[in-house]
Amino acid sequence: MSDAARKKVIGLSCWQSAVDPQPLHGGITNVNFVVADGGAKFVVRVGGDIPLHQVMRFNELAASCAAHAAGISPEVTHWEPGALVLRFIEGRTFGPEDVRRPQNLERIVELVRRVHRDVPKFLRGPALVFWVFHVLRDYAGTLRDGDSRMVPHLPRLMEIADVLEREIGPIDLVYGHNDLLAANLIDDGTRLWLVDWDYGGFNSPLFDLANLASNNEFTPDMESGLLQAYFGQPGSGALFRRFTAMKCASLLREAMWSMVQELHSQLEFDFAGYTAENLDRFERAYGKFRSM
Repeated sequence: MSDAARKKVIGLSCWQSAVDPQPLHGGITNVNFVVADGGAKFVVRVGGDIPLHQVMRFNELAASCAAHAAGISPEVTHWEPGALVLRFIEGRTFGPEDVRRPQNLERIVELVRRVHRDVPKFLRGPALVFWVFHVLRDYAGTLRDGDSRMVPHLPRLMEIADVLEREIGPIDLVYGHNDLLAANLIDDGTRLWLVDWDYGGFNSPLFDLANLASNNEFTPDMESGLLQAYFGQPGSGALFRRFTAMKCASLLREAMWSMVQELHSQLEFDFAGYTAENLDRFERAYGKFRSM
């Protein structure tokens, strides 16, 4: 895959001269390269639609362009089927420990608020909805179709998903990033950038907040502070319970995403281990939710 992807990058029509794409490691969905051309650097994301994960490249392109117009994400300089070219951001990619630092968390919350508020103002064309419970039900169907080793566990997991969905209840609708891994945040020394819009779509604001917390292993005090910073009210009572239910759903989605990857991904990655890690984190979070 990487050799074919590299050849595709070399052959893109946007380059001013011959290029030597260098792999950009770290992603477990797409194949990415850094390219120097014409005195500038670019990131090229190579990949087609992934219906199994509801990733559609027309949607990623539209979200990326809107996020750039909102001042949140780097400029899209070129697109053609199977490849998205963006300006390279010179900066430091965050790790979970960076996200958890109080001085960074305030900046991240403001960035997330800007995603929810400003990206829809610039979005063009059809747009997707990212509703985690639909994703979970679709993943369950994919796992059954593929005779996954996890099929015996699906009835219980889907029953839990129904419980969580009922707990969350009616939602406000915003435009969400829906994949707030630390590695999708870049600090250039002056400001934060948010990248990788594969899963962009309309959603509850609780999902981005819960996804941020679950991906970066927030403490309960940090979660309460996150809700206070975003909503301007204490993270307690009914709001905190709904948030906790969404955090469980986010963790279950990550685990089931990995289960599907076990069946279908061609990337060299320990998806079985990733499944086990996220299932364990989900079970611990769900246990705490039940005890609330």
